[in-house]
Amino acid sequence: MSSTDSQKVLMAKIGAAHGIRGEVRVKPYGDDPLSFTDYGVLISKDGSRSFEVEKARVQKTVVITKFKQVKDRNQAEELNGVELYVDRDRFPDPDEDEFYYSDLNGLSVIDQSGAQLGKIVAVQDFGAGDLLEIRPKRGRTFYIPFTKEFVPEVAMAEGFVKADLPDDYFSEDAPGSSDEDSPEK
Repeated sequence: MSSTDSQKVLMAKIGAAHGIRGEVRVKPYGDDPLSFTDYGVLISKDGSRSFEVEKARVQKTVVITKFKQVKDRNQAEELNGVELYVDRDRFPDPDEDEFYYSDLNGLSVIDQSGAQLGKIVAVQDFGAGDLLEIRPKRGRTFYIPFTKEFVPEVAMAEGFVKADLPDDYFSEDAPGSSDEDSPEK
């Protein structure tokens, strides 16, 4: 990840076109589905495109959004999959013992004995709650639930999170585990 990537916060992702007037379905990230509209101009990951929200309304799990720059359905269809970011410095500094998920990227993950399990590469939510995606030194990334039970300590200043995993978390008998997913391989 480059330093410019770490200075941006992912706010939402554009989905399919909606109607014929240039509206799109937007999947927001965050507690408030309309929060991405509060930051003015949104930018693409590479910074080459900018988007200004003209209007937005919540519809079930998405936000139907009209961007000022998009005039018709053809333009709207070209935006499917574009991620919308805000520069990190536009956010207030978090309080003590608070952090933004993007600040977790790159932190070391250690177990209760202090052994390194890997580094956080992302915080994911596939619908059943937040997961830390961890890249071990060797092997494929793996996930742990981002709950107080599994991650009892987040030490931002020290650069690590502490994981408390069950003894059989990486065993072949554990549900959903496989040899190729184990960071021990």
